[in-house]
Amino acid sequence: MSRRDILMGLAAGTILPVAGCAQNDALGRSQLQLVSENQIMTLSQQAWQDALQRERILRDPGYNRRLQRVGSNMVSATGMSHLDWEFVVIDSDQVNAWVLPNGKVAFYRGILDIMEEDGHIGTVMGHEMGHVAARHSAERASQQRASQIGLQIAGALLQQQGVDFNDEMAGALGVGVTYGIIRPYSRQHEFEADRLGVDYMVSAGYAPHHATDFWLAMSTLHQDSGFDFMSTHPSDEARLDAMRAHIAARGYS
Repeated sequence: MSRRDILMGLAAGTILPVAGCAQNDALGRSQLQLVSENQIMTLSQQAWQDALQRERILRDPGYNRRLQRVGSNMVSATGMSHLDWEFVVIDSDQVNAWVLPNGKVAFYRGILDIMEEDGHIGTVMGHEMGHVAARHSAERASQQRASQIGLQIAGALLQQQGVDFNDEMAGALGVGVTYGIIRPYSRQHEFEADRLGVDYMVSAGYAPHHATDFWLAMSTLHQDSGFDFMSTHPSDEARLDAMRAHIAARGYS
């Protein structure tokens, strides 16, 4: 491989170490796996314990009954009953929610306050559960590790050809890897989680229009330039278009 090929490949994010891949039936594609399920579960449990200690947990029965009700329906719809699911409401006005790969779910009071229908909760919970089913956390961690290994390999190859692989060059190529591989995969993850989330919420008995209604409402809460090349998330327009297309293709509406 020539010096030019090495530099161009790293800048484009196409030179990565060859590693074992595994098929994910939920996605219908193979995934890079350099990080084990046990590692992800250990990290998830640590993150959960840290969150419980750091955040103020809301004990209000109304909020908790609603989250538990939707959560129970969604777990049944996903088929992931093997996980030790736990649902908590965080007493904060943040508009946010997350689900860890070990089945720990947190919704902030701020996002529940703007959710008029249980289907809106199902929309967000389904999306986050989609990330779990798709093993996106493990894939993301594996991509990061592969990129680091790839840069080390490229440095060794370039040094063999008399090129000084200094910090400045490593930084420049790291940007190439980030925009060529890591960020596009992150956008792909979001689209995949959206599709799985819609399937889960519909299976749980919620109307598919709750998904598009919620994301449309969310799009009005922030300004979006529509330029998503260097974004880790799709633009609102791209997300809604893809979601509507998936709903139509599935015959949900």
